[in-house]
Amino acid sequence: MRIMIFAAGGDIGGGKTHILSLARELSKENDLRLVCFRKGVMSSEAAEMGIDVVYVDHKEGYARAIRFALDQCDSFRPQLIHCHGAKANAIGIIVKKLRGVPVMTTVHSDPKLDYMGAPLRKYTFGVINGWALRRMDYYVAVAWRMRQLLIDRCFDPQSIFTLYNGMDFSGASEEPRPFKDEKDPIVVGIAARLDPVKDIPTLMKAFAMAYAKDKRLRLSIAGIGDEEAKLRSLAKELGIEDVTVFEGWISDIKAYFARVDINVLSSLSETFPYSLLEGAYDHCPAIASNVGGIPSLVINEETGLMFEAGDAELFSRHILRLAADQQLRRDLAEALFKKAKSEFSLERMRQDQQHIYETLIRRHELKGKRRGAVLCGAYGKGNVGDEAILTAILSSLRTIDEDMPFWVMSRDPKQTSKSHGVGSFYIFNVPRFIKALRRSEIFVNGGGSLIQDITSSRSLYFYLFTLWAAKKLGCSVIMYGCGIGPVIKARDRRIAAKVLNSTSDVISLRDSGSEELLKEIGVTKPRIIRAADPVVNLPRASEDAVDRAFKAEGIPGDGHMIGFCLRKWPGFAGLDQVAEAARYAYERYGLTPVFFPIEHPTDVAIGEAAAGMLQCPGYVCTKKHSASEAIGMLGRMDLVCGMRLHSLIFATAAGTPVIGISYDVKVDSFIRDIGSDACLPAEGLKAGELKALIDKKMSEGRGASGEACERLRQLEKGNAEEAARLLAMRR
Repeated sequence: MRIMIFAAGGDIGGGKTHILSLARELSKENDLRLVCFRKGVMSSEAAEMGIDVVYVDHKEGYARAIRFALDQCDSFRPQLIHCHGAKANAIGIIVKKLRGVPVMTTVHSDPKLDYMGAPLRKYTFGVINGWALRRMDYYVAVAWRMRQLLIDRCFDPQSIFTLYNGMDFSGASEEPRPFKDEKDPIVVGIAARLDPVKDIPTLMKAFAMAYAKDKRLRLSIAGIGDEEAKLRSLAKELGIEDVTVFEGWISDIKAYFARVDINVLSSLSETFPYSLLEGAYDHCPAIASNVGGIPSLVINEETGLMFEAGDAELFSRHILRLAADQQLRRDLAEALFKKAKSEFSLERMRQDQQHIYETLIRRHELKGKRRGAVLCGAYGKGNVGDEAILTAILSSLRTIDEDMPFWVMSRDPKQTSKSHGVGSFYIFNVPRFIKALRRSEIFVNGGGSLIQDITSSRSLYFYLFTLWAAKKLGCSVIMYGCGIGPVIKARDRRIAAKVLNSTSDVISLRDSGSEELLKEIGVTKPRIIRAADPVVNLPRASEDAVDRAFKAEGIPGDGHMIGFCLRKWPGFAGLDQVAEAARYAYERYGLTPVFFPIEHPTDVAIGEAAAGMLQCPGYVCTKKHSASEAIGMLGRMDLVCGMRLHSLIFATAAGTPVIGISYDVKVDSFIRDIGSDACLPAEGLKAGELKALIDKKMSEGRGASGEACERLRQLEKGNAEEAARLLAMRR
């Protein structure tokens, strides 16, 4: 690949380290040129590293810098330009416009906070940078939280990649630091530019409070910046002037951290700061504010200590705690070192960036072609089952084509974009829907039971309209792992059959009941296959993640449990019967009742109401959990009784026996399809009947559920196979 990097050239600290480290590593396998718009430390260090670097003197102005960039582009002929910083971004966009080269930028910090405390620069350079950012082709966010921030500000999530900083740990010692003499000073150190966004005043206030209680403490501030005079004045005001050292610019950062006992960071905003990796390299424990990508490395009480930005009180207590406990300092430092070395290496960063470049160049070559998928379903409503369907479908389609763009119809487009990394628009925004169809290859009616009139005929007609519009505008149409029905009204049946026969290329079904209904209403023209719900092949969360999920709910995750997943429904008035059966399970089998919501927060209230009728210990889960967490949590239970279909699917996918409480034919159909008869109608539910099924399932054990799970997983693969076949026919 031929990669050109644009950098302002005046970068210092983490920004400079990131650019030069990456450029040096990438240049080993690619043709790479670094263009600096200033002669300085970066250009000279790049030359010493053997990087192909060119620069223009910033004193010659923007016009000369733009001409220089264009000349370099013409001579080097890059496949991609990668910008770092406001000036580089602005020049990169001009080069993109005049030369047609795709341009990307790395977002190292929150653009709105880059010129904090400097209004003139904010409303000049900041505004120009904002203009340039909106015109970039792609973005690299240095941390997941920065990616989410960009999505919040309406940047296209499919153009944003996440890349965490990495460091070369090959020369690091594996040995922990030796213990100090208890009487020796304890040095609290920060390596950061002296800028308002770093919030060093909060550090100084926290240090002053800690120093009042422990006179061994010393404060070291390494960095340069416009805030130095204010910070020196503050040190005098706080009475810590004599124990505070302003180190200025530090050229040997490893030597610096070798003499620091506690590495601290007090920033209001960060992506993923190098100073934490640099401290970890020298086995230095860390205290940091909970911002940006910091929690990816510093996990509170595991690999360091954390506080909310601006909380000087807690920050001070953390300093005192580490100063007083050498063993804790060592334990946290070693945990931090191991995590940093294993997960945030320079080689890992290089590989990730290389993959991003390859992806962007490949996508640029496909630009202008009709590509992608529009997905329609009951998304963005807070139902973990529907969100799991979307996750599963996206995962399958990405396996078929990793560069496929997606547009998802959602009740909450922003949340859908943030959660799934896709383009999204409001489900009833017809102009956006039409626009998305015109540029897509395939329309996916995404799982669930959308073709039904039990809620209303209007709902049925809307989803039939989406199928008609997709076919009319040239998309292939697949109904993916879906349920059909009930469709009760004769007129609705006729219209549904006509639309399905004329629009759908493939209908893959998740249950036998849906297959029977299609035959009844006369749907014969599409290719119809029997598959399974898309979520059955979703992975469950790790055991550690499941433990944390139970802990967040205040539930012992290692006990024997019976889960109840209930929902409000006309005709269901049997909460007292459920509570009686739950008490029976507790007394007979030692199963603690746990009421688990599938649609949050709607299902929490009914769980609380049922729990209020218990005459035994029990729990109500009140937090929103991901699909993988839900599968893991329900998988820990001995038995699950569910009204919500996806509670039964999640539990079965995890090998847990289930009892259906049916309010809809889809529940009966699922229970029948897994080879069971453990299903009771919600209307008129009786505790005695539920107790009998509890006895039956407990006597059977988990074996039958495991076999059912494997059958479903094999069936579900048919969904992706049909989608792949449909796409292959178009290409």
